[in-house]
Amino acid sequence: MAVVVTIAVVVAGLVSVGLVRGAAQDEARKALRSKADLVSAVLEASRPVDIAPALRVVRQQDTPVAWEGPGGRLAGDALARTAYTQLPQAERTVSGSHTLRIDGRQVLVEVRPLSTGATVVFAERTSLATGQSLRMLNRVLLALVIGLVLAVLASVLFARRLAAPLRSTAAAAHRMASGERSVRVVPAGPTEVAETGESLNALAEALEHSERRQREFLMSVSHKLRTPLGAVRGFAEGLQDGVITGAAVPAAGRTIVAESARLERLVADLLDLARLGADDFRFDAVPLDLRDVVDQAAEVWDERCRRDGVRFAVERPDAAVLVRTDPVRVRQVIDGLAENALRVTEVGAPLVLALRIEGDRAVLEVRDGGPGLTADDMAVAFERSELYQRYRGVRRVGTGLGLALVKALVDGLGGTVAAHQAPAEGGTCFRVELPLG
Repeated sequence: MAVVVTIAVVVAGLVSVGLVRGAAQDEARKALRSKADLVSAVLEASRPVDIAPALRVVRQQDTPVAWEGPGGRLAGDALARTAYTQLPQAERTVSGSHTLRIDGRQVLVEVRPLSTGATVVFAERTSLATGQSLRMLNRVLLALVIGLVLAVLASVLFARRLAAPLRSTAAAAHRMASGERSVRVVPAGPTEVAETGESLNALAEALEHSERRQREFLMSVSHKLRTPLGAVRGFAEGLQDGVITGAAVPAAGRTIVAESARLERLVADLLDLARLGADDFRFDAVPLDLRDVVDQAAEVWDERCRRDGVRFAVERPDAAVLVRTDPVRVRQVIDGLAENALRVTEVGAPLVLALRIEGDRAVLEVRDGGPGLTADDMAVAFERSELYQRYRGVRRVGTGLGLALVKALVDGLGGTVAAHQAPAEGGTCFRVELPLG
């Protein structure tokens, strides 16, 4: 900023010098011409025999003047006489304005021939004519220099005021990059700089929250892995040591198989969640009738519900529900919601898979007759392990990742998913909306 101000002042000074010099010379030329016209007019009107006394008044006003009489005798001030002699002979007898260089200095010349045969010559150095203007210019330049100094000082102070919060913000960013998450800065300085500090604070809070959730998630996953692994290891060691024998062996085997299946589901959910965040995870959208996906899913879940004593029902329209989406991922969403619903639905309670059209959206619903969710539960239903932590030991729970996986899949399909009450069934309704077309 200081450099810009300096350049501006220098340019302004240079331009001012040229303008003042030019204006001063123009004014000097006008003044000398007016004086020559006035004096020659007076002399023409009075027609004195000797013009020397009349011109003496002009000389007293510090204007060099010379005259040449009819006989060719040249008298008067040296500067005017020298200027007159440098003029070509043809220009000495014609009224006119001239600019000459005498002794390296510029001189303004006005020639006025009289009807008596005499010629009057007026001369003035431009250095004298512009002296007063240049003195004024010097004052202007002095003011510009003072303004420049003040501007530079103000720029330095402003730069320090601007740089201090930026340096503080940069230092905080480096500390965050090194792993600190409790770093905060006090927003200060101009609006834009203060907003940078506020943004950094928001980023630090978001990172701190994200890493805290990540630690909690890893602890939760570790606990979930430890439980089935402990069961598998315990029964396996019992079989190895011969503690479990005879009729107890099949039961131990079933426990090992069941716990292994839990581990497999947990690992599969973790892999799916990890893949959803990868750049190469693909959604292969194709035109399809959602009724086909629902019918295929219904065949599987009808059998699953029958084995568990749950009443399964399908609701779908007769007309086609045409969408452009990934059928594999839609089926994965349905299976995830149905698995979650069946887990909490008691024997004899309903589980409904519904499909319909609402406006420009295709709506998929999985409704159950389970214990339902509170409003607080619904607000966090699709966050990892939230419901698992709340209901572990209270009701049957899964891996804690299923609904989070459903949410990620639906987002990738360009749809929305939400949890609601299911008044008719008495439990929870998970509603998925996908755009038609």
